[in-house]
Amino acid sequence: MENKEEEEEEEESQKHYNLGVLLWKEEEREKAVEQFVISAKLNPNNGSAFRYLGHYYSKISIDKSRALKCYTRAVNLNPDDFEAGEALCDLLDEEGKRSLEIVLCRDTSEKSPKAFWAFRRLGYLQVEMKKWSEAVQSLQNAIRGYPSCADLWEVLGLAYQRLGMLTAALKSYARAIELADTNLSLRVFALVESGNLLLMLGNFRKGIEHFRLALEVVPQNAAANFGLASGLLGLSKECVSSGAFSWGALLLEEAASVAKATTCLIGNASCVWKLLGDIQIAYAKCLPWTYDDKSQSSINFEAFGVSIIAWKRKCLFSAVSASHSYQRALRLNPWQANIYIDIAISVDLIHSLEEEKQDQDAWKLPSKISLGGLLLEKDNSDFWVALGCLSRYTALKQHALIRSLQLDVSLAVAWAYLGKLYRKEGEKTLTMQAFDHARSIDPSLALPWAGMSANIDQPGGYTHAEAYESCLRAVQISPLAEFQIGLGKLAFLSGHLSSPQVFGAIRQAVQRSPHFSEVHNLNGLISEARSDYQSAVVAYKLARCATNISEGPATESHLFDISVNMVRALCLSGDALEAARECEDLQKEGMLDSMGLQIYAVSLWQLGKHEQALSVARLLAANVSTMDPLTAAASISLICKLLYHISGQESTMTSILRMPKDLLKNSKISFIVSALDALDHSNQLKQVVSSTRTSLTSYEEISGMHSLIALSKSMRNGTDQSLGSQSGIAHLRKFLHVYPNSSTLRNQLGYLLLCSKEWKDIHTAVRCIVIDPPGHPVQSRRSALEILGAAGMACSEIGTTYPGFSFPTCKDEFMHGAQIIQQLQRWLHQEPGNHNARYLLVLNLLQKAREERYPRHLCVMLERLVHGALSSKIYSENIVSFQYQKLQLLLCASEISFQSRDYVSCIDYATHASRLSVPDNVLFFVHLFLCRVYGSQGDITKLREEYTKCLYLKTGYPVGWIYLKFLESKYRLQVDFGTVDTNLKECLEEKSCPENKWTGIFEVVRCQNYIWDQNFLQAEEIMQSSLLAGSSESCLFLCYGAICLQLARMNWNSHILELAVKCLTKAQETSSTPLPFISVLLAQAQASLGSKAKWERSLRLEWYSWPPEMRPAELYFQMYLLARHQKTGLDSSSNSDQRSNRLILRAIHLNPSCSRYWKLLCKIRNE
Repeated sequence: MENKEEEEEEEESQKHYNLGVLLWKEEEREKAVEQFVISAKLNPNNGSAFRYLGHYYSKISIDKSRALKCYTRAVNLNPDDFEAGEALCDLLDEEGKRSLEIVLCRDTSEKSPKAFWAFRRLGYLQVEMKKWSEAVQSLQNAIRGYPSCADLWEVLGLAYQRLGMLTAALKSYARAIELADTNLSLRVFALVESGNLLLMLGNFRKGIEHFRLALEVVPQNAAANFGLASGLLGLSKECVSSGAFSWGALLLEEAASVAKATTCLIGNASCVWKLLGDIQIAYAKCLPWTYDDKSQSSINFEAFGVSIIAWKRKCLFSAVSASHSYQRALRLNPWQANIYIDIAISVDLIHSLEEEKQDQDAWKLPSKISLGGLLLEKDNSDFWVALGCLSRYTALKQHALIRSLQLDVSLAVAWAYLGKLYRKEGEKTLTMQAFDHARSIDPSLALPWAGMSANIDQPGGYTHAEAYESCLRAVQISPLAEFQIGLGKLAFLSGHLSSPQVFGAIRQAVQRSPHFSEVHNLNGLISEARSDYQSAVVAYKLARCATNISEGPATESHLFDISVNMVRALCLSGDALEAARECEDLQKEGMLDSMGLQIYAVSLWQLGKHEQALSVARLLAANVSTMDPLTAAASISLICKLLYHISGQESTMTSILRMPKDLLKNSKISFIVSALDALDHSNQLKQVVSSTRTSLTSYEEISGMHSLIALSKSMRNGTDQSLGSQSGIAHLRKFLHVYPNSSTLRNQLGYLLLCSKEWKDIHTAVRCIVIDPPGHPVQSRRSALEILGAAGMACSEIGTTYPGFSFPTCKDEFMHGAQIIQQLQRWLHQEPGNHNARYLLVLNLLQKAREERYPRHLCVMLERLVHGALSSKIYSENIVSFQYQKLQLLLCASEISFQSRDYVSCIDYATHASRLSVPDNVLFFVHLFLCRVYGSQGDITKLREEYTKCLYLKTGYPVGWIYLKFLESKYRLQVDFGTVDTNLKECLEEKSCPENKWTGIFEVVRCQNYIWDQNFLQAEEIMQSSLLAGSSESCLFLCYGAICLQLARMNWNSHILELAVKCLTKAQETSSTPLPFISVLLAQAQASLGSKAKWERSLRLEWYSWPPEMRPAELYFQMYLLARHQKTGLDSSSNSDQRSNRLILRAIHLNPSCSRYWKLLCKIRNE
């Protein structure tokens, strides 16, 4: 009965509650409250009724005491009631009862894990009380209930940030920004704080993006402006450290404008003025010098000087502005000690940039200012280091640096500057010890590495190579102009001028120290090492300009070095006239030494002033006795070369025979004498050659001499048109046993093998050559890569290395074609101006495109490469080798246009090629190509014209006559019976070619003509006569066997079938590589003779000789017949008819026009 009464009371209470809610919604609050009171009396556990009562007392009747009681009752009854909980907390917060609010939220959260409102409120309160770890737990629980609340994520990010959990903070801020994507104005705090965190983590680009987003919403936000300026400063430092000075300067300009805008917003903040000063001082240090007019002929001394002064003034203005900004920051915060050091550094930079000399006491100002920071923080070791760097008194420097080490013995920068001080004072032992301490403490500090590199040519010091590596490490750490200039000097001494690291470093040094002539001189030397002589001339002219405007007096030796370097670069760049004028000026000033005389003589010779060149050579010869041995040898070598080019071989040899024997004992002269002896068949220099070779001592010199001897033997045993390479090959093979690792000998052997007439030697040539790994001087790889590229083309003439597109006939696949192309691409990348590299890459890519059926991407690549090659100036020179290369490139462009169906461009390129000055036997192939083009277009008239031109020009290459015979047969072009045949025979006799090979191919072409006419009997007679003549080419046996099979189909004859089997078997045996088609034809012939076992064996052999993607329809058809005959498929373990049926379906798919396949399929379906 009691339970029943309770249920009735609850039902009655719920009715009154529902009525109260309805009245509440109808704005009849007084009546609603009466119903809520009745409901609460009937059911004291109805928390919702108490919640509405709390709303009434807090908002309508304003009885906060009753409201607190009602809300408290509602929360106690239902802890998950967020309306009552939030309202209760708001009332407690209004009355200032913060402790009760915390207790309420904590108790409620402990009662129910789903009281998310309590966790949220508690998290906010804990953040306000800076209880970060407790706040993180509360906020994490709150987010489970409110996952899309951006405020929660933002506050959680703040808590993580204060705990040092930066990554977690970033993720929380990112989630808050994501949730408020449509209204970023509510998330400015998250954007700014996440931006600051990204700057702390070094992600300046992302941080800048966040600050920009914040400023788009609130442009006047000081924190966002300050953060953006800081981010731009950090990003600019990254750019400067990587050498991108221009980009860094642009970023600093933007940063300065943002920082100035920030000072307008909060001008009384010391940190903003300090940031502006940091930006301005960084700009003064990184602003690059630019000089636009750098053409060789228009270097203007006045314009250069003006550009230097303008650059210095811009840097000075920025440094002065930085000093003023620091002073403003110091006035706002006079107790911030590090600002004194900043001011001192800026004043020191100002003094170094000012053009006018300072007063005697002016130099003391930076050190005096730095003392201000030490007065505030006398135990700051960094301030003592700054004093040591800024002071100009040696004793004070040493005292300050030692004091900093007393405060912090592990301060690497103090050890480094102490080592620099000791090196300046000549204390070598103390210098090494200080730098060693600095490197062991902090290996990422640049100064110790640079300082150690200066210790060369001393007992216990570095070698040139070791010093170069040490200085390179310093430059990689910190790209200071001082370190970069030192790297350039060491690169010159160690032979690393062509290194890309040195090239980049000196280019950066030019931007930062353009007023130093030394840096321009080094830039010129590096350009020369990279064969960029035009740039070298410009650099030397700038060096001379910099010498003239420099403050200190320039030594005569330095000016002379620059002048000689410039004259040499002018001569190498082809400007012999300007070089001769410079030499004349130097001679008038009495500054022309032996090196200058050599360049002067070469310049005069290039200008065609042979008598004057010989006069200078005589003057040079008169001074040989006063020169050092190396200079004397270089002078004699030059004199010999000039005599050879001007007076001829006999005059040169006569002069050599008159020279004192002692002067000839030099390795360079020995090579010249040996080269002349190779050209002389009378052996006049035999004794001189033997005496000079005693001067060869090094491994490289001896290897080079044997290479020259091999070439000499090849020339003597050859003809005017070709080398007798066998004798040279024999010599090199003999001495390779003595010097097996000599790249010179191996590359020379590869070259001679490539020049031989034996096709098999091509593969041996590639195995001989040595291609050095990247990092070695480029010159050592040139000949090897040229041999590799040429061998790739030569091997591709007799076989392909891409079986996916065609079938290889070369059993010696020396190297995959893709690897050759990669090597050539790397070579071209390292030497973009090398026309040989581009030429060989074009030819090898064309071969690859031909094998792959000219895919579009390769055609586009070839078009770009060919157009780049044809734009080179060297092809405008009337030199036979260059004209031949140009012809090949034009034919390549014509072929690509032909494959792209652009016949107009195709004919234009070929017509251009036909006008080049090359021998007729080469022009023959241009007109042969035009025959092919006109034939494909069906223009028989023009085809016949080009055919006639081919007959008129003639060629000495058998392949040309064979292809002409093919075109003659295909298009019925025969003008005079037997003309092509006669020319081919004469060509073979003249070239001493293996007649059987070429004659066999020629007979196949003749046979093709009769096959087109369906005259198989005549074709069989030609093949039979060719085989009876002694030809043993596998292609002849294959053709003869195929013709016999066709004759057997037309007129059944077992004798013809037996002959077909015999010929096809012979073709299979004589083929150097397994060729397709032979086995399937042989299988058909054997099946016709009733030999089913041989039929099966030949078919299976044919099946596996094809790549899966290239198997023809007939092969699938034959394999189906085999499977059907033996009730088995390709896999002997499978007996499924479905597998065998796939074979015939595949055959139909490949050749749907064959009626035999469809008839068989219908038969299968009917069965």
